[in-house]
Amino acid sequence: MPETRPLVMVNEDTLLDEVLRVAAATGRDVECVPDLTAARQRWARAPLVVLDDDGLAQCANAGMPRRNGIYVLCRTDPPPEIWASALAVGAEQVSCLAEAEPWLSAALAKAEEVEDEPDGRVIAVLGGRGGAGASVFATALALTAADRGSPAMLLDCDPLGGGLELVLGGEKREGVRWSGITVNRGNLGSATLRNALPSFGRNQLTVLSCDDDTTELEPQAVDQVLDAGRRGGGTVVCDLPRHFDQPSRTVLDAADLAVLVVPAEVRACTAAARIAERTKQRGTPLAMVVRGPAPTGLSVRDVEAAVRIPALVTMRPFSGLEAALDTGGLPNRPRGPLARAARRVLDRADDGRG
Repeated sequence: MPETRPLVMVNEDTLLDEVLRVAAATGRDVECVPDLTAARQRWARAPLVVLDDDGLAQCANAGMPRRNGIYVLCRTDPPPEIWASALAVGAEQVSCLAEAEPWLSAALAKAEEVEDEPDGRVIAVLGGRGGAGASVFATALALTAADRGSPAMLLDCDPLGGGLELVLGGEKREGVRWSGITVNRGNLGSATLRNALPSFGRNQLTVLSCDDDTTELEPQAVDQVLDAGRRGGGTVVCDLPRHFDQPSRTVLDAADLAVLVVPAEVRACTAAARIAERTKQRGTPLAMVVRGPAPTGLSVRDVEAAVRIPALVTMRPFSGLEAALDTGGLPNRPRGPLARAARRVLDRADDGRG
């Protein structure tokens, strides 16, 4: 039946010739349509959709429903402005003509197959009190996950916070922020989302941060981003506010592990005990990171007794951290206290999945 064939809306002659050549080489028959009117009738049922950049813009502007299996082909390197449209329709791949043949051939060959992708993990980070250092630790955790070689994404889930990009010293980098994520039917493309976001570090940690236009997060958007981030084995680290709004509950319900960062202080322990109880009520596995120094001499056992959960790891003070954050971002110290604690948390998350 015609609707079971891959759908091609490519009007640039050179690009269309390449699509047809690759399709013939893979033994696949495709259906070419000239415009959006014809594409609408087949959009939902086609096993795969191939667009050029003009077709992508038309689909995004028309509000076509987001779906899986959308691939975009450009004559040259994809321009920065294309990523917003790619996110809007859920494109899985955007590439230039010179790099198209391998992925286009594989996509056409597997158009009717269901891939069994490895599922990644979601780790939520909360502060036991305001200023506990949860955002800094979430950033260190995400950077450490990226250094382990798998895709890693850091989500800023607090529109009223200072912004995680400030922790990384990259608030002016180009890329999509939460205000640019639209809720639609279907899934976000994992690769497309990563390509649209600002990236940091030698292993390309991607970051989705709040900006001045982000007033609140939509729970459905959070859910779709979590799904895209963990697809293919990725690690998603979420920096949560201390109030349990609906987006925070969405994260906690999806999380494989929640991490509570607690300074070794009496008031912090009292506040952290309340956060811990509310987290456990949602059934989310919980681990505690105890952060020094202890101004009144509280021991780790004292903190554990007050918060009523065992400490996974203790973290000594990071010399010069505050000054570094104010002047350029989180220092990369693989042997420092943040990195050591982050590795312990990642090991715990791995243990919980085994």
